[in-house]
Amino acid sequence: MEVNHPKYPRITINPEVCTGKPCIRGMRFPVTTLLAYLAGGMTIEQLLTEFSFLEKEDVSQAFAFAALAMDEQYIPLEQARRA
Repeated sequence: MEVNHPKYPRITINPEVCTGKPCIRGMRFPVTTLLAYLAGGMTIEQLLTEFSFLEKEDVSQAFAFAALAMDEQYIPLEQARRA
């Protein structure tokens, strides 16, 4: 059963697609994959060209969804050690 995020309807979750990871519009394209391409240096324009099924609003909602997810989690950090 696929569900859409209430605030970001382009973000879907289906236990039978990508092991339940949040995906773009029910496709087998996880939000984390989209973000990883961008973090790796690909521009939004390159991403949209390479994956022609994606739309600019998909990218915007992926960013917003990731920001919301990070805001709800605490990630413990350690102080960097100086040499």
